[in-house]
Amino acid sequence: MTTSLFHLAFPIHDIDAALRFYVDGLGCTVGRQSKQAVTLGLAGHQLVAHLVQDQPPKQKGIYPSHFGLVFLSLEEWQDLADRAQAQDLTFYQQPRVRFPGTRIEHRTFFLKDPSHNLLEFKHYTHESAIFGEQDHGQVGDSSEYAE
Repeated sequence: MTTSLFHLAFPIHDIDAALRFYVDGLGCTVGRQSKQAVTLGLAGHQLVAHLVQDQPPKQKGIYPSHFGLVFLSLEEWQDLADRAQAQDLTFYQQPRVRFPGTRIEHRTFFLKDPSHNLLEFKHYTHESAIFGEQDHGQVGDSSEYAE
C-alpha cells in the first residue's frame, strides 16, 4: 500500500475544452478550479491543467512528452479504450499490441487532448515488465512508431 499520489501539471489552452475531454470523455473527477487552472482526479492521482496563452510547440510523434496510466487489468484498459471511442475522443494512435511475443508485450493506445497533450494508456501482458525485465534493453518504440 502506498501513501503517496502522483501529481502532474500540464498546459492547456481552454479550460472548458479540457473539462469536456478529461471529465466527460475520460471520466476524471474535478477538484478545485479557478480561471487559470483546474485540478482533476485520474485514477486517484492529481492532474492540474494550467491555462497558458501560448501553446508550446507541437512535438512530432509520441516522444518526448506524454503521460497516462498503466492498467493492471486488461478489462479496465479495454473499458477505457471503448469509452474513448464512444466519447469520440481523438486517438493519436489506435489500440494495438507493442512488442508481441516478448516479456515486454503490452497493449497501448494514445489520445490527444484539445491542447495537443498526448496521453498513453497501456496494459502489460506480464506485470513484471512495468518495472522489471531489465534484460530487455528496449524502452519505447523505434522511430517507425514514434509518429
